[in-house]
Amino acid sequence: MSPDITLKITDREGILHEIQAPTDMAMNLMEVVRSYELAEEGTIGICGGMAMCASCQCYMNSNHQLPEISIDEDMMLAEAFHVEENSRLGCQIPMTPAMDGLEVTLAPES
Repeated sequence: MSPDITLKITDREGILHEIQAPTDMAMNLMEVVRSYELAEEGTIGICGGMAMCASCQCYMNSNHQLPEISIDEDMMLAEAFHVEENSRLGCQIPMTPAMDGLEVTLAPES
């Protein structure tokens, strides 16, 4: 079984990227977006992945079973801009084999 999964990420310019993400490095979605430079430097993961800034907000476009939303994430999304029903913080979505095929769109920069 490969430790890599395939993700489909639509960036803030509307460009779809099909990328490979490792599942054996304890990365989250925000870190994958940063490593592939799919968002302008300094515009994503500003808080370092602590669910304190919502700069990594994204829209979940596939029906994957995601980790339950934490109180901190829920409170941050309550204060964020451009929030939709399918909004989640990328820093709270771990890259696991269950995320293979995940499709997301990065939310507009606030």
